Amino acid sequence: MPPLHDTPILGMVARPRVSEPVEYGSDAAPQGFWTEYPSGLVDVSRTSHLAQEAPPLTSALLDIPVDGDRTVRVARAATAMVIIDMQNFFLHPEMRDHPSGLKCVEPLMQSVPVLRDAGIKILWVNWGLADAELKTIPPSLVRGFMKNGRGGFGSELPGGFGRLLMRDAKNSELYGPLQAEYLKGKDTGTDFWIHKNRMSGLWGYQSALDLFLQENGLTTLLFAGVNADQVTLLCFCLKTSPGTFIDAYFRGYDCILVEDATATTSPSGGFENVVYNAGNSYGFVTDTARLAALK
Repeated sequence: MPPLHDTPILGMVARPRVSEPVEYGSDAAPQGFWTEYPSGLVDVSRTSHLAQEAPPLTSALLDIPVDGDRTVRVARAATAMVIIDMQNFFLHPEMRDHPSGLKCVEPLMQSVPVLRDAGIKILWVNWGLADAELKTIPPSLVRGFMKNGRGGFGSELPGGFGRLLMRDAKNSELYGPLQAEYLKGKDTGTDFWIHKNRMSGLWGYQSALDLFLQENGLTTLLFAGVNADQVTLLCFCLKTSPGTFIDAYFRGYDCILVEDATATTSPSGGFENVVYNAGNSYGFVTDTARLAALK
C-alpha cells in the first residue's frame, strides 16, 4: 500500500486534472496567484480570480500547451523567453564539440519570431564580463573556467575569438544565425541583451536580469539554452551550478522549460533530470513545435 503522503511536490506531469477549480497563492503574496481548472487550464496570468469555469481567452492573454495534458495561460505583456549562453564559446565548433547544443539553434530560429509576434519579449542572457568584475569572481568559478591552471576569464583565445567571455569579444557573441536574429529583434525593440557574471543570471542581489524582470513587470519565463543542468536549470551553460531556472522558481517566477531548445554537455541522464524536475517540481515543459503554432 503506498504511503498517504508520498512527496506531493513530485509527479505533477503525471497527475490527473483537478476535479474542481483551485486557486493557489493570493493577492497578498508578492508573486500573486494562479488558478487551475478541470479542463486542464492553469491560468498564471493573474488577471482573474477563481470562477466555476475558466474565463474566456482575451487578446491580452496567450494559451501555451505543456506536458501533462495541461495548458498554461499567460499574460503576453508579462511573459519573456529567456535564452541562456547560446554563445560562440559554448557552441562554436572551433571552441568545443557540442552537437546537442547546435541542435537547439534551428528550433530557436523557428520559434523566436513567433513569440515576438505574440508580444513576448526575448531576453538573451549571456556571459559578458567587464574588467572590474574579474577581481570579484570566486576562486571555485575561476578554476572551473581554466584548463590545467592556464587561461580562464579574460585570457586571449586563439583564432581571433578575443578574450574569454568578456563583453564585445567574438567568443561572447551569439552563435551563427542567432547573433543576426538578436540584432533584428533589438532594432524592433523586442529583444534585449542581458549580461551575467555567474552561472545563474539571477545570482545575487539585484542582478541585471532580475532588475529587468522587475522593471518590466515580467512574471512568466520560458527558458532555453545551454548547458541545461548547469546553467539553465541551475542557469543553462557549460557546467554551471545553481542557476537561472531554479533561481527563478525560488523567487516565484512562473517557469516553463522549452525542451528541444535546451541542451547540455553532461553525461547521459543529466538532461533527463532537468526535464523531469522542470515539469514535476519547478514548473512546466513545452517545446518549440507547440510555440511555433501559437498565435
